[in-house]
Amino acid sequence: MRRPHVLLALALTALAGCSASPPAAPPPPTAAPPAQPDAPPAAAASAPPGDAVAPAPLSVASVEVPAALRAVVDAADRADADRALDAGRKPAETLAFFGIQPGMKVAELAAGGGYSAELLARAVGPGGVVYAQNNRFVLERFAEKPWSERLKKPVMKPVVRVDRELDDPLPPEARDLDAVLLVLFYHDTVWMEADRAAMNRAVFRALKPGGVFAIVDHAGRAGTGVTEVKTLHRIEEKIVREEIERAGFRLAAEATFLRSPADTRDWNASPMVAGDKRGTSDRFVLKFVKPGG
Repeated sequence: MRRPHVLLALALTALAGCSASPPAAPPPPTAAPPAQPDAPPAAAASAPPGDAVAPAPLSVASVEVPAALRAVVDAADRADADRALDAGRKPAETLAFFGIQPGMKVAELAAGGGYSAELLARAVGPGGVVYAQNNRFVLERFAEKPWSERLKKPVMKPVVRVDRELDDPLPPEARDLDAVLLVLFYHDTVWMEADRAAMNRAVFRALKPGGVFAIVDHAGRAGTGVTEVKTLHRIEEKIVREEIERAGFRLAAEATFLRSPADTRDWNASPMVAGDKRGTSDRFVLKFVKPGG
């Protein structure tokens, strides 16, 4: 016979088991939230709206030249030596394509003897400014005398002479510029062993949002890269595009008014060697823009 206290304990145990909740079932696996077809990917959502999809660059075959820029090129007091270069360089179309206007703040890298710098000074007028840069090599080899003489001309009053190396080409006060030009010289920065990445970043910093980095250069053959920058004074266009875009620029437009399909691109385009071929090389004209304008 079981003792009363043992029977009581068994009854209490059974009662507790009947009142307890059954063990919980394991939770089902967490389902992924339904797809949101209208939501952009995370990377795109964090990118600035204007930079999400870069528009294709415009291709410009001909440029309408404003009367004011035509007058700049046709000015009677320009030197005969400068005028002789106009047919091959088409300065009115070049200035118009890059949007140069009175009152602008602009710069030219590798101004040399000042052919383009004088045109820029005439175009921006007394209300503008032109920072015209040359490095020591260019000045010592060929530019110092003609450059110094040109700077004495009254029309050069808007020009600020800048003697600096290409790695850091512009002075601290050259900020919020409307445009920076580098004409027929990007290829030379290669064999001169300038730090082109640093140069391009410096130009980017100096420009205002929407400002233009203007490039004109002799076209090299496809696949030659930078191998002929000194022997033929040419550079493959693809290389220039890649290097400048790497600095943050966007290629906004390219012009074909200096293209020369008949050019075999296998001869030296240096002005000191080209002779009567000078001005006939196939040249690319690229308008890069600093985003944000």
